[in-house]
Amino acid sequence: MHTRYITMGQALVAFLKNQYVERDGHENRFFAGAIGIFGHGIIAGVGQALQESPDFPYYLCRNEQGGVHIATGYAKARIRKSAFVCLSSIGPGATNMITGAATATVNRIPVLLLAGDIFARRNVAPVLQQLESEHSQDISVNDAFKPVSRYWDRIYRPEQLITSLPEVMRVLTSPAQTGAVTLALPQDVQAEAAHFPAEMFEKRIWHIARPEPETVLLTKAANWIRKAKRPIIIAGGGVLFSEASEALAKFCSATGIPMGETQAGKGSLPFDHPQNLGAIGVTGTPGANIAAREADLVIAIGTRLADFTTASKTAFQNPNVRFIGINVAEIDAFKQAALPLLADARAALERLTPELSGFHIETSYASAIANWKAGWEAETDRIYALRHGPPLSQGEVVGAISKAVGPEDVIVCAAGSLPGDLHKLWRTQRPSGYHMEYGYSCMGYEIAAGLGVKMADPAREVFVLVGDASFLMLSSEIVTSIQEGYKLSIVVFDNHGFGSIGNLSKSVGSHGFGTYYRYRNPRTGQLDGDNLPVDFTKLAEGYGARAIRATTLQDVENALKTMKAESRTTVLVVEVDKDMSVGGYESWWDVPISQVSQSKSIQEARAKYEAAVVKERHYEVSIPDSKD
Repeated sequence: MHTRYITMGQALVAFLKNQYVERDGHENRFFAGAIGIFGHGIIAGVGQALQESPDFPYYLCRNEQGGVHIATGYAKARIRKSAFVCLSSIGPGATNMITGAATATVNRIPVLLLAGDIFARRNVAPVLQQLESEHSQDISVNDAFKPVSRYWDRIYRPEQLITSLPEVMRVLTSPAQTGAVTLALPQDVQAEAAHFPAEMFEKRIWHIARPEPETVLLTKAANWIRKAKRPIIIAGGGVLFSEASEALAKFCSATGIPMGETQAGKGSLPFDHPQNLGAIGVTGTPGANIAAREADLVIAIGTRLADFTTASKTAFQNPNVRFIGINVAEIDAFKQAALPLLADARAALERLTPELSGFHIETSYASAIANWKAGWEAETDRIYALRHGPPLSQGEVVGAISKAVGPEDVIVCAAGSLPGDLHKLWRTQRPSGYHMEYGYSCMGYEIAAGLGVKMADPAREVFVLVGDASFLMLSSEIVTSIQEGYKLSIVVFDNHGFGSIGNLSKSVGSHGFGTYYRYRNPRTGQLDGDNLPVDFTKLAEGYGARAIRATTLQDVENALKTMKAESRTTVLVVEVDKDMSVGGYESWWDVPISQVSQSKSIQEARAKYEAAVVKERHYEVSIPDSKD
């Protein structure tokens, strides 16, 4: 057998360079390169192997967490058909990646993490940055990646790569199991040489499958739909990852069944499609939430049915409601005691549509859908047309951005009050135009992920919408965008603190405690003094970006025109009124409130909570009747 005598680091990089994926006849190289920061646990071994591989680009990020977010944004924009390797030193470099790993795994986005680790031979322990344990020598901080990784392995001997790396690729390319994959790499082992089989480094193509639904269950699902009077579809991120938008549009047009979209699924249908009722759940529109409340059948497609989508299990109040779960992941297909169609979203819809030939929802339901849709478009126009302040309302700034952004452009967001407003208000025209990370709602994701989105398709304009608190947490990847020549248009919404949590705090009777960026008040001893004068334009300029401050709506509109014409990353800072937010519509979210308190406002909030929580439901197993 022909072998190659190379180091573990060299073998790892050589393998990664030759992994390809194929779907629907289209083939591409899977890994786009590596992102990271070299430290003493990775600069030798893997670092040296990368230095010897100029055809496998290395990108220097400014924070390891930011590096993983770049990779996550990139892989999501590439519909999981391409990914990055993220690497770090041992110790703090590695643990900085844990939040990014959790973000990728929650959202089921493929990212490969190569974390430097302590010495396998142990004789020089404790090495720099090693966290010792008195209970075991077979442990390091990299074990903390286990709960947030879809696959985890530690490579004690170079030859272990031969069996580990195929498992890495199996998980990364799995539609159902993908997420963060972590390899802990002891720094001494990285530099060790071994004989590796030559075929390990040959081109390998991984097929991304489209599982078909089981015929018996497909027939039952079709029968359930035919019997339903008020069915509704919930479209999740799985619709987009399956590239099922066209199939969904045909299904909805043929049957008249309306659709509500989750944060991850927004853009599954164009906003103006007749059956698109818009956002559903806690941050949903009135029509989608009323339709969900009255539905006798819910068809959940590619969604995790998280609490924001189900309004903490209060969204579906019809006593006879049943669920059909179309999903590649068993854990999601069975949720809400659904009839599980374990299948690719596009494959399932293409099979279901002909099964329902001749079926269409009743005229009265179709009329209600049209009225709900028209009513929400009018409400969106009203919010966009507000002339509040200064400071401006967040809704009217979003409206100004929506006018400036073209159909091919992308907006990126993740945390704070913006996701709720965007979920309701943003008029998405294309499946990939709305990039929201809300599975983990990770502050600091926005700018880094925006860079990843831009790297995925440099021809598209990328607008990053970020709150001031999230900007302060992780804005350093602006430097990386300048370094690599990838232009971002960043809009910072400055409401002097944590706007979303501040409003939530008020709703639970706590008056926004601990959510403002203010000086400590010597009179009260609390953080309720004057606003802190943070100058975001100077911060942006210090990173090398162009910075613009806007006060009026006209300022915002002019700045957006300037940003689109600019060739480098530009940051627009807009002060918005923290107390002027877009409200909720026909929905509720379970945030437990203190059962006992001396505060009257908390007591009142608790009474409202107790009245609302009784609507939470437990759904029985949907057993087909004899006619099914």
